[in-house]
Amino acid sequence: MASSCSRRLLAAALLPWCCAAWALGHLDPPSPPPLVIWHGMGDSCCNPMSMGVIKKMVEKEIPGIYVLSLEIGKNMMEDVENSFFLNVNVQVNMVCQILEKDPKLQQGYNAIGFSQGGQFLRAVAQRCPTPPMMTLISVGGQHQGVFGLPRCPGESSHICDFIRKSLNAGAYSKLVQERTLEAEAAGSLSLRPPCSP
Repeated sequence: MASSCSRRLLAAALLPWCCAAWALGHLDPPSPPPLVIWHGMGDSCCNPMSMGVIKKMVEKEIPGIYVLSLEIGKNMMEDVENSFFLNVNVQVNMVCQILEKDPKLQQGYNAIGFSQGGQFLRAVAQRCPTPPMMTLISVGGQHQGVFGLPRCPGESSHICDFIRKSLNAGAYSKLVQERTLEAEAAGSLSLRPPCSP
C-alpha cells in the first residue's frame, strides 16, 4: 500500500498542471489533465497489489482525473508476458494507437512510467506527438542504460569478468535482440525510426 507521504508527493507533482488553466483566468476550477500510466517489467496494468493501487490512489487524491493504466494485451496475464517478450517497438506503436484513439486524451495528458514503462513512455513522447504528452515522470527508468551484473562482488573478480564478457557478447546478438525485450530495449529502442501519424 502506498504511504501517505508518497500520495502527497504524487499529488504535489501533478497539482501545478491541474491549476495552470485556472490561474490563466478560467472562472471554474479546471478538470485535471488525464494521466497515463505504464507499468514495469513483470507487472500488469491492473494488478490489485501494484498498478491497481497506484491508479486508485491517484483517482482518490485528484478527484475527477481520468487515469489510463496501459494494458499491452487482452488480459493481465498477456500484459505480464508482453512486458518480457513483445518487441518494444511493437508495444510503443500499440500505445501510440491507443492514445490517439482515446477521446479523453486529445487535449494532452501527463504520464508516469515505472521502470521500463518510463523508458517506453519516453519513446512515445518522442515518436508520437498526437495527443501531446505534457509531462513525463519516470520512476526507476533506465534512461542512461544498464551496465554489468548487479551485486557481482567487485571489478577484479574473474568470475564476474567472465559473466560480464558473456553478457556483453550475447546481449547484442541478433537472436537475443529479437527475442528478449530487455536486450532489445537496452540496445535499440532509441535507434528506431519514429512511428508514422
